[in-house]
Order: sequence, then C-alpha cells, then structure tokens
Amino acid sequence: METLRGVSLASKLPRLERQMLWQHVLQVPRSWLIAHDTDPLSSETVARFRALEAQRLAGAPMAYILGRREFMGHDFDVSPAVLIPRPETELLVETALASLKAHKAPRVLDLGTGSGAIAISLALECPHATVVATDLSPDALAVARQNAARLGARVEFFSGSWYDALSGHKFFDLIVSNPPYISACDSHLQEGDLRFEPVTALTDGADGLSALRTIAQGAGQWLTPQGELYMEHGWDQAQVVQDLLRSSGFTQIASLPDLAGIDRVTGGIYN
Repeated sequence: METLRGVSLASKLPRLERQMLWQHVLQVPRSWLIAHDTDPLSSETVARFRALEAQRLAGAPMAYILGRREFMGHDFDVSPAVLIPRPETELLVETALASLKAHKAPRVLDLGTGSGAIAISLALECPHATVVATDLSPDALAVARQNAARLGARVEFFSGSWYDALSGHKFFDLIVSNPPYISACDSHLQEGDLRFEPVTALTDGADGLSALRTIAQGAGQWLTPQGELYMEHGWDQAQVVQDLLRSSGFTQIASLPDLAGIDRVTGGIYN
C-alpha cells in the first residue's frame, strides 16, 4: 500500500503545492502531513490526489482546484465562474475603508463583484455600511451570495450590466470596481491562471478601457455630493483613468501604488 511520502516524492509538483493538495484531499492541517507521512493510504485517496495533481500539471489554478482563495483575511469560495481574488486588489478595499471612515452610515456600491470579495470584505469591516453589489453573470452572483452567507456579510446583490442593475436605488457615498481592463490583444491572456479565468471578467474584448470609461462616465448619476469613486486598473492605465475621471466631473484625483510600486487604483471625488 502506498504512503504519503512515497506518492509525494513521485510527484512533479513543488512541495508546497503537493502539501496543499494533500491537505485538501485528507482535510488535515499541514502538521498532520509531517507526522503521518509514512501512514498507508487507500487507493481511493491516492486516486483523488493524482486527479488533482493532473489538473495542476495541466495548468489549472490552485484556487480553482481547491475551491478557495484567501483575501483580506477571509477564505472565499471560487470557481471558474469568477476571477481569483488577488493580493493587489486588497489595495482597492483598503482605499475604500479609509474613505468610509468619514461616514456614519455610508452606502457603498461594488460594480462587477465576481466572487464578492470586495463587497463582502467591506461589509465585514464596516458593518454600519449598506453594501450593494452587482454582476452581469448569474453564476458569479451565485458564488458571491454563497460567500456572503458563509462569512456572515450583509450585502445586497443585483444582476445587470454596471449601473443598469440599479433601477430604483438611492445614491451612494462610494463606488468601487475591479472591472475587466486587460486589452484583448494582451498576450498575458494566454498565460498562467488567466487562461482558465472567465474572459469577460478579464477583458472588454477591445482596448481594455470601455468598462473603466462606462463606470467613470456614469458614476455622477449615482454618487452623493462629494461621493467618491475608486477603480482598479492595469499597470499602464493610471493616466488614462485620471483623464476619464477628470472629464467626468471628478476632482482630487489620485492614483495609488500596489506593493510592487505599480499605480493600481485611481479615484477621485465627484463635484
């Protein structure tokens, strides 16, 4: 009968990824793996590991294989219906939280919520806020609602394209979004995890600016006086997004760098 050590040594995966898969298959902590690496494994258990191993060797993202990804200190369910939450997007949440400190009972809108990571993180950190989130994809909204229920976050979810989902809603003090901003001709779409993620959440099928433009130009109809808008964007789009905001009636416009020093979030105040 095969052992954890034997199967692991024969694997072509990096050690950390092997351990993550074993933790998932066996539902045990990492310390258990170290203490029980010579224990015999059933053939069914080995088969489950090797099936997941094959997915990973074929390039499938670990987040989709495991069904979870950590973001802002919480584990979010993910599936191929949604983007995998990324560390750089935590900057958008942190920027939004700083903005919300000035409000007693703010209304917040997250456009294109995907897994719900942004909206749910804001709701958990600001329980006094009313958080609304939208997405065009029913499958993405199902994942987001599942995450909100499991994490105990109070978020209202609506289906529709950007502001079209908001008929009858009140104004918002803050709008945030991580929209599709990759150009359709960007070679990165054919590399790494991006190959497996929903293409409509990555690119607009054009220059990568149409969603950013739609959100910036439509925000004024939904923001309170002095309301704020912050959007995540590509590494080379900060100046273009600043110009979009300026032409849409925003002032005090600024771009904020992520941990890699890349301007990743741009926003301003609507007058």
